[in-house]
Amino acid sequence: MRFSFIFLILLLSEPTFSQEYNLIPARQEQVTDTFFNVHIIKDNYRWLEKTDSPETIEWIAKQNEMSGNWLKKAERETNSFNEIDKNRHFRYNFPKKEGKYFFSFAFTDTRVGSSLLINTSRNKKTREILIDPYNDISRKDKINISGYQVSKNAELLAYQFTRNGSDWHEVGVVRLPSGKHLKDHLEGIKFSGLAWHKNGFFYSVFEQEGKFGPTSGQKVFYHKIGNTQEMDELIFERPQRPWVNFDFTTTSDERFFMLTETDERNDKVSVFYKDFNSHQPFLRPLITNFDRSLQIIDSRDGKFIALISDESGSNRVVEIDPAKPLQWREIVPPFSEGVLMDVAPYIDRMVLTLQSNNHPILLVMGYDGTVLHQAKFPFISSIHALEGEPEDDMVRFILTSWTVPPVVYEFNIKSFEKEIVERTEVPFDFEQLEYTELEYQSEEGVHVPLVLVHKKKVERDGKNPVLLSAYGGFGTVSTPSYRSEIIHFVEHGGIFAFANIRGGGDKGPKWAKAGKGQHKQNSFDDFIAAAEYLIDQNYTNPDFLAATGGSNGGLVVAAAATQRPDLFKAVVPVVAPTDMIRFEQFTVGHWHNDEYGTATDSASFCRLKDYSPFHNIKEKVNYPSMLVVTSENDDRVPPFHSYKFVARLQNREAQTNSILLKVEEKAGHYGGMTYSSSIQKGADVYSFIMHELGME
Repeated sequence: MRFSFIFLILLLSEPTFSQEYNLIPARQEQVTDTFFNVHIIKDNYRWLEKTDSPETIEWIAKQNEMSGNWLKKAERETNSFNEIDKNRHFRYNFPKKEGKYFFSFAFTDTRVGSSLLINTSRNKKTREILIDPYNDISRKDKINISGYQVSKNAELLAYQFTRNGSDWHEVGVVRLPSGKHLKDHLEGIKFSGLAWHKNGFFYSVFEQEGKFGPTSGQKVFYHKIGNTQEMDELIFERPQRPWVNFDFTTTSDERFFMLTETDERNDKVSVFYKDFNSHQPFLRPLITNFDRSLQIIDSRDGKFIALISDESGSNRVVEIDPAKPLQWREIVPPFSEGVLMDVAPYIDRMVLTLQSNNHPILLVMGYDGTVLHQAKFPFISSIHALEGEPEDDMVRFILTSWTVPPVVYEFNIKSFEKEIVERTEVPFDFEQLEYTELEYQSEEGVHVPLVLVHKKKVERDGKNPVLLSAYGGFGTVSTPSYRSEIIHFVEHGGIFAFANIRGGGDKGPKWAKAGKGQHKQNSFDDFIAAAEYLIDQNYTNPDFLAATGGSNGGLVVAAAATQRPDLFKAVVPVVAPTDMIRFEQFTVGHWHNDEYGTATDSASFCRLKDYSPFHNIKEKVNYPSMLVVTSENDDRVPPFHSYKFVARLQNREAQTNSILLKVEEKAGHYGGMTYSSSIQKGADVYSFIMHELGME
């Protein structure tokens, strides 16, 4: 009896969720903008755009305190952190060959970012730490090593890193294999590759206009090892057109430097090259003002291998002779059975990967266009990390899916034999889970692919907890990759559903264009139609349906929730743009006017106003429960999009469902980069969803 009495007291004293959710008032200060002398837009929370003001900081702290308490209780209820961690597969990733060494990333400490490791043999178990972000770079900041490039002689490695999640990068250089750090240190780098040539490398910088100012005015430089950054040679800039951006590379033999200039405002692409074997090497035009996509992959016998889209937007592989740059020789025509994902050129053949309705295809083709080998994979999956050097006969790739941990294959491009060389072990039986491939009808009779992940023999009784997700933007093909969070959700009786909505590239370029620009509403219509289909087919009902998405996918779920709040029980937008009228004024937003539209054009402005989630919150609607997730240093989608969205949702009498804001500190667009923080983010999202759907 005494035990029961004590237990009852503890139970009664345990805080309830309703006690932990209290409205946090946000001051309203009306700001009005007038567009085209007709449209008056009110913004009562513009002051939250001042992210460093004491008032904003205090408001965020209160929001984090409330959401933190709420999520801790939900996490205890669902045991999300421990179960997601249990099935997490990567403490280190698989070794990649660069020159004569093998490199991999590893979490040597779960509290800091991953270290870069070096090995002299792919199969050697002992890996040496080459760069430790905590001891070699900073003990104060959260450091993420985002990439690296090895010099052709494999004596030096240049690596990029970020501080506290920002998109702004720095570059350091070490000797191989010792890891000795050189004095070379570069700053102001953003969205830049590193391309080695002899004793130095190319890189690019932008001018920074405050924390969230527009990103423009890109410049490409060449850095010679041993010089200071002030001594670096300016290679290319467009001061009269600061909105354009550049990509560049050196070919595998380092004979050519290639620079691609993209002018998204005018929808044009230009390609320039420098031939270091010529008597007078200088940057000269190859193709200018091209109205379709063009990407140089590599060179072969003094000619370029390139991906060029045709009039429909489908990619084909061509050979371009710089002496006759407009007389292309087609090597690979556009594919009808799938979307071309990757091309890896070798000495006498190419390896290509396609994605066809969530199924990968591996091809080996000669430079005369002959198909030498084709391998199809029967289950829903994707191929990642296609890697191998041009002179090799072997290529490695990773095959994975949402519930299938990465499997590493080694594939001989001459004999076409493949074998599994590494397999990730996790403590669950993924044979107990299955995938269901469906199609549903959206607006105008369009058929949209939908994949369900669930336990075997799922009952369609209308009461299954379902989590619906999508991306649907920028022509991105949404390929499945392993997620221990999904396993946690499905093992507890849930169904994970992913819709390949328009705006993504899953069914080719026409599919992408149908959800872009003036057609952006199609993406939201497709997502809403997926929710309706799952309800109509008796998989679930609105009391058991949740939605989540990140970045553009976050916009999709936020727009769907504001347009059709009756369909969802819980919604989690992650780093989502929600104020679409002001989106283009900050960081890289102006680069995406082709995707979303611009408020400087009257017709485009009206479309933005009609779907912008922040501007479509109605005073008398009780929206679904939401956990809105962002990061304080997200300079891709500034966090005040989420701040303003939450403030407007919370500060209405009609809103009785919980609206929580989680702001991750020292993190950016991809959240925290440590092992623990990445698990915690997943635990927060899935704890919230599972609690709201009543899952045990």
